[in-house]
Amino acid sequence: MKLERFYGILIPILSIILGIAVGAIVMIAGGYDAGEGFYQLYYGIFGEPYSIGETLRATAPLIFAGLAVAFAFRTGLFNIGVEGQVLVGWMVAVWIGISFDLPTAIHLPLALIGAGLAGALWAAVPGVLKAVFHVHEVITSIMMNYIALYLTNDILRRYIGITNERTETVKESASLASTFLSELTDFSRLHNGIFVAVLAAAVFWFILWKTTLGYELRAVGFNKSAAEYAGMSVKRNIVLSFVISGVFAGLAGAMEGLGTFQNMTLNASFTGVGFDGIAVALLGANNPIGVVLAALLFAGLNIGGLSMQQVGIPPELIKIIIAFIIIFVASGYAIRLVIDRFTTKKDMAKTSKGAGK
Repeated sequence: MKLERFYGILIPILSIILGIAVGAIVMIAGGYDAGEGFYQLYYGIFGEPYSIGETLRATAPLIFAGLAVAFAFRTGLFNIGVEGQVLVGWMVAVWIGISFDLPTAIHLPLALIGAGLAGALWAAVPGVLKAVFHVHEVITSIMMNYIALYLTNDILRRYIGITNERTETVKESASLASTFLSELTDFSRLHNGIFVAVLAAAVFWFILWKTTLGYELRAVGFNKSAAEYAGMSVKRNIVLSFVISGVFAGLAGAMEGLGTFQNMTLNASFTGVGFDGIAVALLGANNPIGVVLAALLFAGLNIGGLSMQQVGIPPELIKIIIAFIIIFVASGYAIRLVIDRFTTKKDMAKTSKGAGK
């Protein structure tokens, strides 16, 4: 039986199972009750409406961050600067949210658009450097993360204004908060951003597979020389790829600034959302549906992992599980090799058995 067509689903599933198995081994080696630990993990995700709400709340920014990384991957680029784009998108969304008095129908879309544009402009820098000067995007996008971290802190202090290390709360007209969703989940911080994130995944799919622009972007990612020979502008498409990726990343920041926290605090270190987006994109195989499911898994692990403290298991163990899931996903070629050899031997045994008859 040929399994090649199922590898896109099979590899992530096997990676999750293997990652959880390694987590169980680490728990046992540390003297913890693995069964009780995983029960608490399950309960922390699905046991109460509040936990479910918090999991969905944490999923929204991860979907956007995963889409940002996946979009660049699909076009042959590695946008490792998503973290910085999240920060500038977060800052601009909050600034618009506290600076204007507008109707909700105008204020909220304006804040979201501002966040997307901020992320796009920040991502355009490594895009232009890559397209025009052939500077590797990994180096420039990493450096842009640090610039974003310290620059946003400086702007918060100098121009936007902070009290007790944070800005004012965004106005209700710019907020993604939902009283209905919050009450439905025992007053969790679940907000309307989850719907925006799912819509963004649909937009991702439409752009890449249903538009001429998406075809050109993917063509440049597959083979720049062939795309250029076909009359496509390689430089333009590289910059566009980074810009669109940055829009998704900036909106991830908006999910936090307009939804979860309703403000922005001074950051001593990175939020981690952008870096988690790399893991989400890898596990989701750079597919929009896969990204949504992977974001849901990682959000669930992070939220549910907090409940493991009740039986004395440090929540940092979840990071170990996530790390091993990513290692196994990255080792997909080796997993395929093992599966292929196993199925080949099985087919050969059936053939020889049939020949013996």
